[in-house]
Amino acid sequence: MRYLLSLLVFSFIFLTTNAQTGKVSGTVMDGELNDVLPFANISVKNTTKGATTDFEGDFELNLDPGTYDLLFSFVGYQTKEITGVVVKEDDNTLVNVTLSSAAGSLEEVIITTTARRNTEQSVLRMQKNSNVLMDAISIETMKRTGASDIASAVKTVPGVSIQDGKYVFVRGLGDRYTKSVLNGMDIPGLDPDKNTIQMDIFPTSILENVNVSKTASADLQADFTGGVIDIITRDFPSKEEFTVSFSGEFNPDMHFQDSYVNYPGGSTDFLGFDDGTRALPVDPNVRIPNPASSDNQLTGPLTSRFNPQMAADRNTSPMNISVGLGYGNQWDVKENKLGFIASIDYKNKTQFFENFENGIYQKNPDASVNELRFDRRQQGDLGQNNVLLTGMTGLSYKTSYSKYRFNVLHIQNGLSQASLFDQDTQISNAISTVKDNLEYNERSITNILLSGKHTQEDGNFTIDWTLSPSFVKADDKDVRLTTFIREANTLNISSDAGFPTRLWRELEEVNAVGKLDFTKKYSLFEKNSTLKFGGFFSYKQRDYAIYNYNVGFINTNPRDLNGGPNQILRDDNIYNADTNSGYYMRGAFQPSNAFDASQTVGAAYASNEFRIGEKLKSVIGLRLVDFRMYYTGVTTGGAALDNEETLSKLDLFPSANFVYEYNDKTNFRLSYARTTARPSFKEKSNVQIVDLLTGIIYLGNLDVEPSYIDNFDLRYEFYGDQSQMFALSGFYKRFNDPIELVAFNVNAPNQFTPRNSDFAEVFGIEFEARKNFNFIAESLKDLSLNFNISLIESRIEMNKGEGQEFESRQLFAREGEVIDGTRELQGQSPYLINAGLNYNKEESGLEVGIFYNVQGETLQVVGFGLNPDVYVEPFHSLNFNFSKTIDKNQRSTISFGANNILNDNRESQYQSFGGQRELFEIRRPFRSFSLGYSYKF
Repeated sequence: MRYLLSLLVFSFIFLTTNAQTGKVSGTVMDGELNDVLPFANISVKNTTKGATTDFEGDFELNLDPGTYDLLFSFVGYQTKEITGVVVKEDDNTLVNVTLSSAAGSLEEVIITTTARRNTEQSVLRMQKNSNVLMDAISIETMKRTGASDIASAVKTVPGVSIQDGKYVFVRGLGDRYTKSVLNGMDIPGLDPDKNTIQMDIFPTSILENVNVSKTASADLQADFTGGVIDIITRDFPSKEEFTVSFSGEFNPDMHFQDSYVNYPGGSTDFLGFDDGTRALPVDPNVRIPNPASSDNQLTGPLTSRFNPQMAADRNTSPMNISVGLGYGNQWDVKENKLGFIASIDYKNKTQFFENFENGIYQKNPDASVNELRFDRRQQGDLGQNNVLLTGMTGLSYKTSYSKYRFNVLHIQNGLSQASLFDQDTQISNAISTVKDNLEYNERSITNILLSGKHTQEDGNFTIDWTLSPSFVKADDKDVRLTTFIREANTLNISSDAGFPTRLWRELEEVNAVGKLDFTKKYSLFEKNSTLKFGGFFSYKQRDYAIYNYNVGFINTNPRDLNGGPNQILRDDNIYNADTNSGYYMRGAFQPSNAFDASQTVGAAYASNEFRIGEKLKSVIGLRLVDFRMYYTGVTTGGAALDNEETLSKLDLFPSANFVYEYNDKTNFRLSYARTTARPSFKEKSNVQIVDLLTGIIYLGNLDVEPSYIDNFDLRYEFYGDQSQMFALSGFYKRFNDPIELVAFNVNAPNQFTPRNSDFAEVFGIEFEARKNFNFIAESLKDLSLNFNISLIESRIEMNKGEGQEFESRQLFAREGEVIDGTRELQGQSPYLINAGLNYNKEESGLEVGIFYNVQGETLQVVGFGLNPDVYVEPFHSLNFNFSKTIDKNQRSTISFGANNILNDNRESQYQSFGGQRELFEIRRPFRSFSLGYSYKF
């Protein structure tokens, strides 16, 4: 007992003593080269305490609570003094510093600034010193906007917009021209056919920052045009920290509504995956006998294996909830450091779109009639429950000259959807129907990252390597559609509207990515220069298959079902071989709707950063890329392809970036780069994918080819004090063989396919300003305005020739309509506007902001023949965020948010010369309000 008491007393004294100290940490950057500054000196003024940055420019100082002045110095650089650095007990104060060259100065120069001003400018300093045109979003900025995920935060970046609440478009260019990477490495999204990963799947708790590069360099991959978004996850935590957060979101028009549409699922739906309830109940290679077969005794038993649930139900909709847990710590292991992070985030979101509408319209064959006529119109109720579960854990180990990192990220997503709607058809078949649609999409990503960084004692030669495999599954499980035709006083099933359908889609993809980078700092013409070279390789392989079944019937009358979908596969209605009557399943595996495809990318690059004179920084580079695609499947004509090479390209991608540093606050930038946009697996395939909700059919195209783009950028930027800045940019892009989504042919208004056009070009200007209000009064220094606008014009040359777009538009032009052979580029927005008014009182932990975002009318689907163009209408997003710490240590935070304050709708419309616009699709998200709480231990 005496020994136990002594141990407790010693532990108390030890913990008390250690709790009385705080920490200052940060990174020292090289202001001449856009890189870290290893082995710089940090000293505490008027004391003997100090530290030295490691090979990554990082440093740490353990100090007693108080206020200090810190001196940062390095041979050949100006010394910087940071005053008023406040150290709190058991807390970490972050101080990031950039040192500028002292070339040409005969005496020591000391630059003095305050700690707060230095912290505010650190992110903008990185942006200013970047070799490419870049915008960065720190975790602090994300918190300020109240963003719980990247999608909510990144739209404040100039020229960036969000589609469908999750996909990022840069400079108004569509998904094809924007690329997303995780820690600099390729990662597929929950929709592997998108070039950008869904941004709403990354909670801010796992992030360090997000970098958006709008111009290319040789060390970046070449398959982007608008921009590349690099999602940087957390690395070494500065101290031990445990966080817990939870929030709820309420939409008065969607939640706690007793008319919400859903259907019974599995017991694990709340975790984002199916428990087997929706699994294909028969072997896909088994043929279900039809009633005329000699083995029709098996028809009924095989049919009875299918879940009889075919109808959408009405229930009460829940509100949205999210929960997050995170832990991080670092330990000293002799002279080295070991870091650990782990987090888990859970989101459960319910949406209810009452009176949603879809439409398919065509031009009238009579050219004197301008008004469009509908082929089909749908109206009804749609319910969605979206579960997102994200888990990440990582280890980092740093020695004097090396750093190793191991990360595992898993994202699990389950979307359950049900809809009940009416459809009227006029052109293809004059009927009126009522439909029940049930869907479940289960998707998952597992990403593993192993990386290393090594340098020498002087830090002038660095080796970076990364290996990152990813595993993706995307399955549509037991998608069901039941259609009843309205007849006089009854409902019927017939081939006129299609038989009840069940289908399964299975996708598995493996991505293996590796890269090796070398960086050598050296002197060229007596000026600091950097040579970078390296290699990249990726291998992607995808298996895709569709299993399609529908319900047939014999010697029974579907009018007796009284319009009840759940009656179809009731036990006493299933086919009986003895009576040769009843309902039965038919269908099987479709070879034309399955493929095994792969692609390889091998690349090598070299770039050199050097100065011409004192003010002009130049980065010249060249990237060599070998790209190949292979396809195994069956063509529409029945021909079998076995690992057929469908695409092989060996390309050079030059890049040049020039930065003229007029003074310490002003840059002029000029850049050129050649980039590409490649077809996805789905696009360069032979599949036919049906959306049972809208009736739209996607057709793959084995003949589609890559696009090549020449990019030119010019920019003026001014960086003021207190994180204020002003920038004006202009850009021009020339596209060869741009890929667009177009109507398949004249007679198929609901079928779309990717095709190459000949030529396109895009012109644009961007304006960005960040300004606080201290010019009115010093008391308003915490109030700031962020504003940016992009104005963009695009022009594409239509394909000419027999059966091409130009001829089809001329053939079906309205009277008085002139077809000049050009139009805007599909997916290109004509303007983008972001604005935010933010109040941030750091001392009291109060942040309040209101943020506005809109994107101009954008061509969504290119018309063909009688099929008119479809445009996405502007969505005016206005959101309000409030957060406040509620304890003296600022560990507890409450937050409140209001989204879609303007109550705008997401809408797409058909447009045709002289005619009234008609609805392609509308969803009404309504206003929502959120309340959250977080605590840091």
